[in-house]
Parts: sequence; structure tokens; C-alpha cells
Amino acid sequence: MTIAEELAEEGPDALAVGRRIRQLRTARGLTLEELAAAVGRAPSQLSMLENGRREPRLSMLRAIAKALGTGLDALLEAEELDERASMEIAVERALRSPRMQALGVTPFRIGRGLPDEALRAILQLAGEIDRLHDERSATPEEARRANLELRRLMRRQHNYFPELEQHARDLLAAVDHPGGPLTQRGASDIAAHLGFTLHYVPDLPQTTRSVADLRHGRIYLSERVAGDPRTAVLQALASRVLGHSEPVDYSEFLRQRVEQNYLMGALLIPEDHAVPFLTDAKARRAISIEDLRDAYAVSYESAAHRFTNLATQHLGIPVHFLKVHESGTITKAYENDDVNFPTDRLGSIEGQLCCRRWTSRVVFDVDDRFNPYYQYTDTGNGTYWCTARVEHSSQGAHSVSVGVRFEDTKWFVGRDTAHRGVSRHAVETCCRRPPAELEGAWRDRAWPDARTPRTLLATLPTGSFPGVDTTEVYAFLEAHAPR
Repeated sequence: MTIAEELAEEGPDALAVGRRIRQLRTARGLTLEELAAAVGRAPSQLSMLENGRREPRLSMLRAIAKALGTGLDALLEAEELDERASMEIAVERALRSPRMQALGVTPFRIGRGLPDEALRAILQLAGEIDRLHDERSATPEEARRANLELRRLMRRQHNYFPELEQHARDLLAAVDHPGGPLTQRGASDIAAHLGFTLHYVPDLPQTTRSVADLRHGRIYLSERVAGDPRTAVLQALASRVLGHSEPVDYSEFLRQRVEQNYLMGALLIPEDHAVPFLTDAKARRAISIEDLRDAYAVSYESAAHRFTNLATQHLGIPVHFLKVHESGTITKAYENDDVNFPTDRLGSIEGQLCCRRWTSRVVFDVDDRFNPYYQYTDTGNGTYWCTARVEHSSQGAHSVSVGVRFEDTKWFVGRDTAHRGVSRHAVETCCRRPPAELEGAWRDRAWPDARTPRTLLATLPTGSFPGVDTTEVYAFLEAHAPR
């Protein structure tokens, strides 16, 4: 398609075209009046054209191009704009944007006498307004989109990130880690190597897991930390190692969080030691998430996450992972084995109800919480085997499960289980709708009062770090800064 055809179909960019006309006119030493006379138009009409306030007609553009001794292409896209013209266009667009108009800002003419510094200042202010607007619009839908985008990346890479593995390898080598599980002293050595001292305080801001004082090289952690103390330290250090800057949106915040957790897992369960451990277990047909957990003294969830990092890359085993709240809501998910998880219209898994017949839900009804629960589940997409456990936190009970396709079950402890289920969650008549007889008896005779999680009714917390009270953080650092 020619440029003229594109112009006829879509219409030109009035601002850019106007600035190119002005740029060519001044380069040829013509006044506005002289060019207007050459094309048979009033100077005021041409002025409006140059300022982008009038959509140019194709016939007018041809006449102007001829008067300037150039072709139509030069007015439409071939002629590169200078820095000043580019800034003027950017400011004009910013002033006409819906966000500016919502603030009551009236667009004004940008004359040649307006200094470049003023244009740059306006652009900076407009950018900050856009940033603040985006910061406050992290809706649940945006969170689902960000989760989906990240999960697709993880799936493409089989949840294995070699650059993060190398970061962990370099850190462990720097502190002369002998191999095997990382001790609490080893975590402290890594902090010292990175120039940080650790300080446990009773008044850590409740919206944070840790606070880093970059000026004085201090990391503050809560005296009341629950669980593995290494976890909080390594998560706090991970962002420093990875060079994270303040996230510009929720998607970047989420990616940074995943990178933090990945690096923490790679330090607690080092690749160079864990891969031989798992390879040997596969050779013995005795892979067990519990054995990985116990060998490295980590939580079951940490062991399950780490297994998904290494299973496909080093063992050739596609896997899936699920974390499900006791309410049945999926809070974390990963798969590269084609398991058919429930999704919303965007394709997001997180936030969906897990099928009640799936291992991750059935495990909540199992009395034996000491031993792992195993189950085969027949689905419309094949048969899958899963191992699952229930863990407790301040947010309630969650099940954590890892599963594989039927043909890969032969490598795992628990493959001889007699537990079986049938899940057809992709079909409307599975567990998402009650049996027809039951529904017919009660649908018009029941009215439940939903116990809806508040996060489903509200936007996500605002801020570059969602939910963090930065005023509280800064006041905390000021109070604890060395004098």
C-alpha cells in the first residue's frame, strides 16, 4: 500500500505533519505568509495546519509539498523531525490526553518562544501523572493479566532461568560454600559479602517482610519472624543482587518477586548439588518431594517450587504445580505438561476454583497429615498423578501439590497408590455445577451469604510496592539510622 493510500484509509498524524511543514518551511527560509501565498491559503489557515489544529487534506498537502520543492513522503513520514519539533508534538499530545483533560488542564498553543526547558518540564510532569495513574489502577484484572504473562514466560523456559542459577552459583562460590544445603551461617556470610549487616527489630513495618537501608548497608528483619530464618534474609538480599529498581507497574513488581523467590531457592537448594541428587533418585525410580525437602531443610513448598525449576531442564520430566487455598481458590500455578487447569476468559489460572475431585482439593479431607497424599486423576486431557501436602500460614491452610503425566509416574515414590479420581472440570457438568436433581430441588429455595475475600471486591493496594506504607518505612529507617 502506498503512503497516499494509507493516508486516505487512516488519515495523517496532524501534529507530526504540521511540524514537518514548519521544519521544511523554516529550512528553506520561507515565512508563513510566503508559503500561504504560494498555496493560495490564508496565513491563519496554514498556522493552524502547522500547529496540528486542522486535519490536512491530501490536495492541500500536495500543494504544500510542491511549494516547498519536495515530495509528499517528506511531509508524511520520510523527513525526520528535530528534537524541538519532537518535544512540541509530545507536549501537544500530553496536553490533549484524557488524563490531562480530566484534571482540567486546557491545551494551549506552544509558541517558538517557549524554552526547551519548559517543554521538558511539562513532559516530566505528564509522565509522573501517567505513572501515578497507572500505579493506582492495579486492578484484579491487571493482576491476572500480569500473572498470565509471567506464567507463559515460565512455561516457555520450563521454569528454568540460567542467569538466576549463575547468580546463585557466583554467590555461593564467593562465600566458599562447600556444597549441599545452605546453612544459616552461610546466609549470613552472603549478607556480609554483599556489604550488609542484619538487624532484628520489634517494630518492623507490618506491611513489609524486611527493609533494606541502602545508605548504611543494613537489613532490618522482624524479631517475630516465623518459619525458616534464612528465607527472609535471602529474599531481602535477592533484589540487591539482581539490581532491581523501583517497579513501574504491577507486572514488573510481580516479575521481581518471582526472581527473588527463584534466586532464594537456587541458594537454598544449589543446582550443582541438587541435580545429582535428583538424577540418582530418578535412576532408582524414587523421586520424592519430601526427600528433597528433608535433604535441604526447607519447606515443602520451597522444595516443590525448586523441583519445578530443575525437573524438565535436567530430568526431562514435564510437571505441574498448584497451591490451593482451603476455600478451593488457586493462588499459584505452573504447568508445562499440558494439564488442563480451569481458567478465566483471559486465560488466567490464579483466582479460579480448583476442581473438588483434583488432588489439591481432596488432600484437605485426608486425616493423615504426616504422610504425603498421592492420587491418580483421570481428566479429559489424560491421566495425571499428583503428590500433595497441606501447610498452614497466617492466610489459612493451603495445599501444595506437584504432578506429572501418567507415563512419567514411574520415576516417583507413591506411584503404587490406589487413590483415583475423575475430574471433568473443563466440562460444565463436573463439580462447578451441582447434579441436575439437586439443583432443581434447591436453586430457587436457597440464598447463601457469600464469604467473599475482600481482595476480590477491591483494587490491589496502591504504590510501587503494592500494599507497602512508604511513609511508615521511611519513618522507621529514620528512627533506626546510625547517628
